[in-house]
Amino acid sequence: MSGEIKVLVVDDSAVVRQVMSDILGREPGIRVIGTAPDPIFALERMRREWPDVITLDVEMPRMDGVTFLKKVMAERPTPVVICSSLTQAGAETTMQALAAGAVSIITKPTLGLKDFLRESSNDVVAAVRAAAVSRVRNLAARPAARAAAEPAEATAVAHAMAKTTDSIVAIGTSTGGTQALEALLTALPVTVPGIVIVQHMPEKFTASFAERLNRLCEIDVFEAKDGQRVVPGRALIAPGGRHMQLKRSGAQYLVEVSDGPVVNRHRPSVDVLFRSVAKYAGRNALGIIMTGMGDDGARGLKEMHDAGARTIAQDEETCVVYGMPKEAVKLGAVDRIMPLQHIAAALL
Repeated sequence: MSGEIKVLVVDDSAVVRQVMSDILGREPGIRVIGTAPDPIFALERMRREWPDVITLDVEMPRMDGVTFLKKVMAERPTPVVICSSLTQAGAETTMQALAAGAVSIITKPTLGLKDFLRESSNDVVAAVRAAAVSRVRNLAARPAARAAAEPAEATAVAHAMAKTTDSIVAIGTSTGGTQALEALLTALPVTVPGIVIVQHMPEKFTASFAERLNRLCEIDVFEAKDGQRVVPGRALIAPGGRHMQLKRSGAQYLVEVSDGPVVNRHRPSVDVLFRSVAKYAGRNALGIIMTGMGDDGARGLKEMHDAGARTIAQDEETCVVYGMPKEAVKLGAVDRIMPLQHIAAALL
């Protein structure tokens, strides 16, 4: 994106509006064009000057954030970063917002709000910058193609994986990944190998995300618990705020969920997961890196590739942000680059 990033802050909290404006306003290349206490005021402000990015509270008077988001996406698709409270209700509403086309999430506590936002200023700025370069038209989850989409090669992969229950699929994604994962996982039958996933997402939100996918998918989808087995027909998503690694116990795979320092600015980190898959699954694994900002997962995918695993990167055209896949391709970590709608066929 060229030029400055114009941001509109929409939140019913005067404290949030003030602090967000201060954080973003002092960043080079970012200009806060205004603030609004609710979506009605926001729409009036947007008629005068349309923003490049909107930060949006989901729980507001007069019109809720999800309704406003759907209206914006129908009128003029615009990157939206959700500013959500760390509550169960907030997490469920945020899942609706992500499904409606929001790019990512910024969390806020119920207490100590001002200090929290200032301490998280780097995350706020990073979320806005990632949103500014995103392709919001790619956020609509599209059905992924079945194996017939790539008949010869995909079928060969399917037969190779069907020979053993030791096959593992590892997926890493970030910005735009919730919609991409929905499109991919809803296309998979219960006969797929066990799947382990890192989606960059704040603490407490991954449980709601997994529950949503579990309702939509034929396969079982869970937020991972320490020691949980990885078995065919099951996908485990790393909990927000914790790393997840693949381990092996005899003939069985399981996951280890643990605390630890951030890696590549993330916890959970895709690199942490991919490196463990390279170590414990090797050539029995398939690694998939999808839409996301930055380079988390690129080095880990290279380790998987070097250990004999097959590797796939989502292509630029279907990514919301072509960052993580691009870096993996540059490292020589990727066997095949393909659009989102073909990945399910290759995975099978």
